[in-house]
Amino acid sequence: MKLTDFNFPDKEVKFGNLIPVMEQAGFIFAEQWDYERVTFDYKMPDESDPGTFYLRVPAFAVHGDIPGDDTLVKLMTPILGRHYYPHGVEYSDDLEFPDKIIKKCKQKLAAVDEQLYD
Repeated sequence: MKLTDFNFPDKEVKFGNLIPVMEQAGFIFAEQWDYERVTFDYKMPDESDPGTFYLRVPAFAVHGDIPGDDTLVKLMTPILGRHYYPHGVEYSDDLEFPDKIIKKCKQKLAAVDEQLYD
């Protein structure tokens, strides 16, 4: 599910400034990158619903190479997915997500948005 209520798509920020903001918000960088792309993931287990939800914020390098601090990256539309054992995470727009999970995602993204673009 794409979360389009935020200023993320097409916003550019230095990679060195992005990492601490994302980590402070609870996102994991976990060295998931190549020289052009990077993803930040936030894991949300839900005890009342079998499964684990993931909020992913992808970005790609506009100028420079990831993981350089001065590399300019462009944030892309955040997506919400659900893990299905043993197949992996599905990010389809056709999935139903609990309201409390969507609300938590919006709160996390609003906090990141505020930190990055003040």
